[in-house]
Amino acid sequence: MKTIRTDQAPAPIGPYSQAVEANGFIFLSGQIAINPRDNSIPDDVDAQTRQVITNMVAVLKAAGSDLGKVVKTTIYLSDMNDFSRVNAIYAEYFDQSKPARATVEVRRLPRDVRIEMDCIAVK
Repeated sequence: MKTIRTDQAPAPIGPYSQAVEANGFIFLSGQIAINPRDNSIPDDVDAQTRQVITNMVAVLKAAGSDLGKVVKTTIYLSDMNDFSRVNAIYAEYFDQSKPARATVEVRRLPRDVRIEMDCIAVK
Protein backbone atom coordinates (compact mmCIF):
# COMPACT_ATOMS: atom_id res chain seq x y z
CA MET A 1 0.00 0.00 0.00
CA LYS A 2 1.10 3.53 -0.79
CA THR A 3 -0.38 6.69 0.70
CA ILE A 4 -1.12 9.48 -1.78
CA ARG A 5 -0.77 13.12 -0.68
CA THR A 6 -0.91 16.40 -2.60
CA ASP A 7 -1.20 20.02 -1.53
CA GLN A 8 -3.30 20.65 -4.67
CA ALA A 9 -6.33 19.20 -2.84
CA PRO A 10 -7.61 19.84 0.69
CA ALA A 11 -5.67 18.22 3.49
CA PRO A 12 -7.57 15.50 5.33
CA ILE A 13 -9.69 16.85 8.18
CA GLY A 14 -9.41 13.60 10.13
CA PRO A 15 -7.24 10.50 10.55
CA TYR A 16 -7.29 9.33 6.93
CA SER A 17 -5.37 9.72 3.67
CA GLN A 18 -6.44 11.64 0.57
CA ALA A 19 -6.00 8.36 -1.29
CA VAL A 20 -4.33 4.98 -1.04
CA GLU A 21 -2.84 2.95 -3.87
CA ALA A 22 -3.12 -0.81 -3.54
CA ASN A 23 -2.73 -3.56 -6.15
CA GLY A 24 -2.95 -1.14 -9.08
CA PHE A 25 -6.07 0.63 -7.78
CA ILE A 26 -6.38 4.13 -6.37
CA PHE A 27 -8.96 4.52 -3.59
CA LEU A 28 -9.86 8.18 -3.07
CA SER A 29 -11.34 9.31 0.20
CA GLY A 30 -14.43 11.45 0.00
CA GLN A 31 -13.72 14.88 -1.41
CA ILE A 32 -15.73 17.91 -0.40
CA ALA A 33 -15.77 21.38 -1.92
CA ILE A 34 -12.90 22.95 -0.01
CA ASN A 35 -10.65 25.13 -2.15
CA PRO A 36 -7.12 24.06 -1.09
CA ARG A 37 -5.68 27.55 -1.72
CA ASP A 38 -7.81 29.41 0.82
CA ASN A 39 -10.03 26.77 2.50
CA SER A 40 -13.15 28.49 1.16
CA ILE A 41 -16.32 26.59 0.27
CA PRO A 42 -18.64 27.85 -2.47
CA ASP A 43 -22.30 28.31 -1.56
CA ASP A 44 -24.16 26.76 -4.49
CA VAL A 45 -24.20 23.09 -5.42
CA ASP A 46 -22.94 23.73 -8.97
CA ALA A 47 -19.74 25.40 -7.76
CA GLN A 48 -19.36 22.80 -5.01
CA THR A 49 -19.63 19.97 -7.53
CA ARG A 50 -16.96 21.53 -9.75
CA GLN A 51 -14.64 22.03 -6.75
CA VAL A 52 -15.16 18.43 -5.61
CA ILE A 53 -14.21 17.13 -9.05
CA THR A 54 -11.24 19.52 -9.24
CA ASN A 55 -10.04 18.10 -5.93
CA MET A 56 -10.51 14.56 -7.20
CA VAL A 57 -8.50 15.37 -10.34
CA ALA A 58 -5.63 16.72 -8.21
CA VAL A 59 -5.48 13.62 -6.02
CA LEU A 60 -5.76 11.28 -9.02
CA LYS A 61 -2.94 13.16 -10.76
CA ALA A 62 -0.74 12.83 -7.67
CA ALA A 63 -1.43 9.09 -7.80
CA GLY A 64 -0.55 8.82 -11.50
CA SER A 65 -4.14 8.43 -12.67
CA ASP A 66 -6.97 10.58 -14.07
CA LEU A 67 -10.75 10.77 -14.44
CA GLY A 68 -10.63 8.54 -17.51
CA LYS A 69 -9.37 5.70 -15.32
CA VAL A 70 -12.10 5.98 -12.69
CA VAL A 71 -14.08 2.75 -12.43
CA LYS A 72 -16.49 3.61 -9.59
CA THR A 73 -17.80 6.76 -7.92
CA THR A 74 -20.10 7.37 -5.01
CA ILE A 75 -21.89 10.70 -4.70
CA TYR A 76 -23.31 11.81 -1.37
CA LEU A 77 -25.90 14.60 -1.52
CA SER A 78 -27.44 16.41 1.41
CA ASP A 79 -30.50 17.06 -0.78
CA MET A 80 -31.57 14.69 -3.56
CA ASN A 81 -33.29 17.67 -5.22
CA ASP A 82 -29.75 18.65 -6.33
CA PHE A 83 -29.38 15.38 -8.29
CA SER A 84 -30.15 16.73 -11.77
CA ARG A 85 -27.79 19.72 -11.39
CA VAL A 86 -24.98 17.53 -10.04
CA ASN A 87 -25.62 14.91 -12.72
CA ALA A 88 -25.33 17.49 -15.51
CA ILE A 89 -21.97 18.74 -14.21
CA TYR A 90 -20.76 15.19 -13.57
CA ALA A 91 -21.57 14.35 -17.21
CA GLU A 92 -19.28 17.18 -18.40
CA TYR A 93 -16.31 15.53 -16.68
CA PHE A 94 -17.24 11.91 -17.39
CA ASP A 95 -18.43 12.38 -20.97
CA GLN A 96 -16.26 9.61 -22.46
CA SER A 97 -15.79 7.21 -19.57
CA LYS A 98 -18.88 6.14 -17.70
CA PRO A 99 -17.79 4.69 -14.33
CA ALA A 100 -20.13 2.62 -12.22
CA ARG A 101 -21.82 4.95 -9.73
CA ALA A 102 -24.04 5.17 -6.70
CA THR A 103 -25.73 8.35 -5.51
CA VAL A 104 -27.25 8.59 -2.06
CA GLU A 105 -28.88 11.27 0.03
CA VAL A 106 -27.39 11.72 3.47
CA ARG A 107 -28.56 13.71 6.43
CA ARG A 108 -25.45 15.85 6.78
CA LEU A 109 -21.93 16.16 5.34
CA PRO A 110 -18.68 17.56 6.80
CA ARG A 111 -18.55 21.36 6.95
CA ASP A 112 -22.25 21.30 5.95
CA VAL A 113 -21.38 21.01 2.25
CA ARG A 114 -24.05 19.86 -0.16
CA ILE A 115 -21.98 17.20 -1.96
CA GLU A 116 -19.17 14.74 -1.28
CA MET A 117 -17.73 12.29 -3.77
CA ASP A 118 -15.26 9.42 -3.59
CA CYS A 119 -13.95 7.11 -6.28
CA ILE A 120 -11.90 4.10 -7.21
CA ALA A 121 -9.56 4.32 -10.20
CA VAL A 122 -6.90 2.21 -11.86
CA LYS A 123 -3.32 3.45 -11.98
